[in-house]
Amino acid sequence: MLNQDLFCLIMAGGKGTRFWPESTEKKPKQYLTIFNNKTLLEETCDRFDGLIETKNRFVVTVKLQKDLCEASTKNKINGVVFEPTGRNTGPCILLSLAYLVEKVVDLNAVVAIVPSDHVILNRKGFQEAILRAKHYAQTQNEIVTIGITPHFPHTGFGYIEKGELKDGEAFKVSRFKEKPHFELAKEYVSSGNYLWNAGMFVAPIKVLLEEFKIHAKEMYAFYEEFRANINDETKLFATYQKIPSDSFDYAIMEKSNRVSVVPATFDWNDLGSWDALSSVVPEKNMNTVVKSDGEYFINSTDNIIYAPGKFVSLINMDKHIIVVNDKVVLVAPVADSQEIKKIVEGLKKERPELL
Repeated sequence: MLNQDLFCLIMAGGKGTRFWPESTEKKPKQYLTIFNNKTLLEETCDRFDGLIETKNRFVVTVKLQKDLCEASTKNKINGVVFEPTGRNTGPCILLSLAYLVEKVVDLNAVVAIVPSDHVILNRKGFQEAILRAKHYAQTQNEIVTIGITPHFPHTGFGYIEKGELKDGEAFKVSRFKEKPHFELAKEYVSSGNYLWNAGMFVAPIKVLLEEFKIHAKEMYAFYEEFRANINDETKLFATYQKIPSDSFDYAIMEKSNRVSVVPATFDWNDLGSWDALSSVVPEKNMNTVVKSDGEYFINSTDNIIYAPGKFVSLINMDKHIIVVNDKVVLVAPVADSQEIKKIVEGLKKERPELL
């Protein structure tokens, strides 16, 4: 059943640097068709089908991605909030709330804020988690985040420490933890007290604004200015340049005492880097072949291959990422997948046309 008082805000302005060379500033990973003929943003929009009606769906992105966003969201959303420039998720969410309120969205309405580039195959489980989070957020006037039960000690995710179980629905958040080193991640997983932070938030709009006012006063000071200038691109740009640049996690979630977490009952992968594909693409000949025009392996296992239209042969190669497109060949050990962003940093000066 569609929820008239539930809205969604999909954050789609990221750059996806660890997914280079396919993800670039001109076409970040949320606009890639990695698995099928749908972009990750399209898949995210479709995930709300049957739960939130189209008129209650919105996307926030940057103006540079306007055409890509419109192509991916045609007939799937009501509107797009354009960030004048990238200023982290705190200002992005505050600006979006100002936009929603100006669209005459009731302050008591609940909004689900989700990233655009995650892979979730179990749509039913996702919607059930959103509804549980909505119910708790609405009845308790809290911000509810959705946590993922960790199944291995990942060092690339933030963690949430569970506190007291409230009403059998949600756990009070005890603490948020930054990305840990491997030994600490092992402790988190073995304790059973921690969840991966999936960056999904569900809350009444009024609660979000109240928490901005209390915990991010310097940021909240621009809220009324956002509302007044929401349709004036020039003035909005000037205002946005002045707002502090902080993440929503740091500005609000880590400081608020009105935060709970609902454990997810669905599969999840944030596709933070190429190595993540091994958990969402079935193995083929003991390797993860995402796209290719055929392959032949000799004594090679546990590689991740993305080479659309290319035939790939490997000899005596294990645990490597191989990405090929018309301009770039990338080869890197799976263990160093997080280092790809350093290539992007280097290319900003050396070969910006490859970004």
